[in-house]
Amino acid sequence: MTDLKPDLRQRPSDDRQATALPAELTARELARWSWRQVTSMRTALVLLLLLALASIPGSVIPQDNIDSLAVSQWRDNHPRLAPIWDRLDLFDVYGSVWFSAIYILLMISLVGCIIPRLFVYARALRAKPPRAPRHLSRLPESTSYTTDEDPDVVLARAVHVVKGRRFRVHHVEGEDAVAAERGHLREAGNLLFHLAVIVVLVGVAAGSLFGYKGGVILLNGDGYGFSNNLTQYDDFAPGALFDPDVMEPFSFSITDFDVDWLTEGKRAGMAREFVATLDYETEPGGETETYDLKVNHPLTIGGTDVFLIGHGYAPVITIRDGEGEVTKSGPVVFLPTNAQTFESFGVVKAPFARPQQIGLEGAFYPTFAMGRDAGGNLTMPSSIFGALGDPLISMSLWTGDLGLQDGSASSVYVLDKAGATQVTKPNGQPFRMDLRPGESVDLPDGLGSVTFEGVERWNKIQISRTPGKLVALAGVVLALLGLLASLFVRPRRLWVRARRQDDGTTLVELARLDRSSGGDPEDGAAELADVVAQLQDPTRTKQTSTKEDES
Repeated sequence: MTDLKPDLRQRPSDDRQATALPAELTARELARWSWRQVTSMRTALVLLLLLALASIPGSVIPQDNIDSLAVSQWRDNHPRLAPIWDRLDLFDVYGSVWFSAIYILLMISLVGCIIPRLFVYARALRAKPPRAPRHLSRLPESTSYTTDEDPDVVLARAVHVVKGRRFRVHHVEGEDAVAAERGHLREAGNLLFHLAVIVVLVGVAAGSLFGYKGGVILLNGDGYGFSNNLTQYDDFAPGALFDPDVMEPFSFSITDFDVDWLTEGKRAGMAREFVATLDYETEPGGETETYDLKVNHPLTIGGTDVFLIGHGYAPVITIRDGEGEVTKSGPVVFLPTNAQTFESFGVVKAPFARPQQIGLEGAFYPTFAMGRDAGGNLTMPSSIFGALGDPLISMSLWTGDLGLQDGSASSVYVLDKAGATQVTKPNGQPFRMDLRPGESVDLPDGLGSVTFEGVERWNKIQISRTPGKLVALAGVVLALLGLLASLFVRPRRLWVRARRQDDGTTLVELARLDRSSGGDPEDGAAELADVVAQLQDPTRTKQTSTKEDES
């Protein structure tokens, strides 16, 4: 016979569950689910961490809009990695698509987190303090006493006392308890902090979109000047929505430059402080004014800031070609490779020299010295001081095609050697000239001569316009205020119940609930004791000063 007993281990609904297919999300449900994921606080924290991590390559890898020479040298030193870095936009991190995507997603996530919380907070502000629990004595911070006064009198006094402590009070006639609550500013601080983050991001975005930052290396002296237009910049990084019409029409020149050098200690030879004296005009034909430009003390003209960020040397070099004609003459900017001794690297190009183009590449030593190893043997030349003690320039010679005839852009700090040949001595060693100011050397093979005339100074000037910087500053201040409120304001509740006992006396119960973690029980007990004292003595004022009262 067939066993007709049912399988008691199987529930009636198991058949339906076995045959039912898993529900598929509709497009609307999928969009809603995706929005909840993006706007969760966990996602916002992850995006904030990703933004911080994404900023690291911008600090480690040289950036095109900050130091184009360092980028060129990095490309030369890493020919295999450079194409990969280019595809990943690692030479322009902050302008890359992936960095912008993280930035925008963080903005959306923060807005999506904060807006619902604002409505919740608004409802909490309008809500009345919760009614007193039935058994106040079960709360960890509670006390009680008896009195002969009528319960209504005690409760009326309790309303007055608790309001004096800046609590929101709720009491209904006929009820035997007063409910009070304070500390809503804690959540307001949290919301303010998150709103401030959005304000900072908006300010930074406004500066990046509508502002610009550029740099120029300007030689010192009345014969050199700068006018604020696009053609005058050595490097220029505009925002995506930059309008050239917002550029103030100022101009300036560096009339004097003073350096205070360290002469003692481990940093001897390093520039401790340097000041550039500017003569500037805020508009063409305007009154000339003077300003001492220092590091971290920019000159502000309208909405534009002018910063002094560096300085160096420009050897004055004259090149005569094989026909005796001066084909290159004047100061050439050399860029420091050592921030302490100002040993510098530079390139001199003479593309119109005859019979061949001439290129010079080498180093400038402000105070030249030959180093010695532990055994007393001479090592590589170096500069032992940043000031002009014993200036010397040491350069190698290249001839041929310097890559200047095809019309393509090239850096003045890089010598294109692809079509050039290095000139050598008869023994096969590279030809190198070491010159001090006033000295000349004849080039081999009738190529001409090179004269080291002297040394001039240059300053690196950064000019930037950041429309959103005040917005970002306001956001930082608001974030600090919100953080202080969220750290030091403690939400808490207080209840006072008064009811008549069988013996005719009135039992007054008080309880306090600290809704934040880390509350000090001694402060709670002190506050309850002070409230009891005020209820028992109407003429008494609040005397106990607790940490919570200060918040």
